[in-house]
Amino acid sequence: MVINPAKNKAVGFTRARVTEPLNYSLRDIVISEASSCTYLVIILRRDLSWADQDNYTAKKARKAFHFAMRILEKGNSNTKSLAYTSLVCPILEYGAASWDPSRKGQKNALDRVQNMAAKFAYHTNDTNWEILTERRKIARICALFKAYPGERAWKSIGDRLQSPIGKYSFVTRTIELWDHLPADTPL
Repeated sequence: MVINPAKNKAVGFTRARVTEPLNYSLRDIVISEASSCTYLVIILRRDLSWADQDNYTAKKARKAFHFAMRILEKGNSNTKSLAYTSLVCPILEYGAASWDPSRKGQKNALDRVQNMAAKFAYHTNDTNWEILTERRKIARICALFKAYPGERAWKSIGDRLQSPIGKYSFVTRTIELWDHLPADTPL
């Protein structure tokens, strides 16, 4: 397998305001530096912010929803609901365990898509659809349980998350959810 250095980008992940330039090379070709990269349709930013991912996801979900609206303009409520859950929901939930937004404005942007779909399908905001925030919480808990099996792993990660970056991290926020689960919750 041959790696093309021209197709690679170097991204240094940090919240520091001033950073050292990255000087990576492959076969004597300098790899250019980038402020973000996309991996499996998830946008990773240098400053560890998920704003670009939230905006991209909301925009893509709105496009999919408007496509379904054009096609199903005269459809019944069940068909419109099925179109939302099969075409739009997967876009809103893809990889959400890793990039679940912590800021209210970012959450609202994603929830607006669901509210538009509810009005389109049922002509009201009251639906039997599960709230997206709750679905992302469940996805985070499941991902944490799969990633850190055993008690020793849980004890070791708690000490590393005392920095401001760790405050809103996936692990910190998910451990708080885990601690509030009822004791009789099946694992």
